[in-house]
Amino acid sequence: MVLEKIIGILGDYTDFDAASITEDTTFEELGLDSLDTVELMMSVEDEFGVSIDVSGDFKTVGSVVKYIEKNM
Repeated sequence: MVLEKIIGILGDYTDFDAASITEDTTFEELGLDSLDTVELMMSVEDEFGVSIDVSGDFKTVGSVVKYIEKNM
């Protein structure tokens, strides 16, 4: 459920087809720079009602999913 929602957010935020985004997909592969990542994390915070420290080591979609699941 968390993964699917994050993939949906990424699909809306980027030009990538959501079907091509997996847990192993990196933000670099999606063409996101640090500002994009901060904006994305703000959307994820709003969706899940959690606070995310953007200085964390979030390099892949899966790393965000694990963080959300741990902190919900």
